[in-house]
Amino acid sequence: MTIFVPPEDIAKKRGIALSAEKSRYLSSVLRTKPGDAVTIIDGRGKAYAAVVSCLSKGVVALDITGETPLDTEPSVPLALFQGILKGEKMDLVIQKTTELGIREIIPVISERCLVKETRKVERWRRIAEEAAEQCGRAVVPLIREPVELSGAGEERNTRGLIFWEQGGMPLHEALAEAGRHDAEAGRAEAGPASPALLSLFIGPEGGFSREEVEREETRGLVRTTLGKRILRAETAAIVSVALVLYLSESAR
Repeated sequence: MTIFVPPEDIAKKRGIALSAEKSRYLSSVLRTKPGDAVTIIDGRGKAYAAVVSCLSKGVVALDITGETPLDTEPSVPLALFQGILKGEKMDLVIQKTTELGIREIIPVISERCLVKETRKVERWRRIAEEAAEQCGRAVVPLIREPVELSGAGEERNTRGLIFWEQGGMPLHEALAEAGRHDAEAGRAEAGPASPALLSLFIGPEGGFSREEVEREETRGLVRTTLGKRILRAETAAIVSVALVLYLSESAR
């Protein structure tokens, strides 16, 4: 089992008391006992072997026994600029793209968003944390505060793709084009240990408008498409992350 623990608590090494929610999960759902092994992640890329040292009054405490290697991150870091979706669709996108390996998620307010403001950012951060635990990642994606699409360029200083249901370059060609844009702008990858961030822009339920797409193209994004069929926004987000990771890692 994998549990997220804040870095400041990990520094204690021994007697790390888990939150009430995590303690309840380990003791009541997983039925852990003193001596059971647990993997701790700090959300920043490090993982530690630990054991349950104490189970008292509903509080589970852990002792770290050593750092453990955990190679679960994609070779290409991705940032998802997602048009805010209504209901539980955004929850699904955050959960599934975290499992796939997204590095950052930036909720975007665009022209056709049905949701123009939200108080769900903390909820989304918990979903990302839980998804990272479930899939065994040592990194919990950063969930940023929402931004207007018109100002999203300030959050993005690397190459990027904008997905549009009305057409664009085939995805493999768009990835190559984004790489050329990056090189021309002087942001070529620093090397295999620190590849450049790749930004993916996905629209809300109604997609991006033509004006929005054309404006973002002038700012350096490459227009691409996921094919002939129009996918639901939440499906498009999950599929685009999966395909970009596959194509990027296959090419390395």
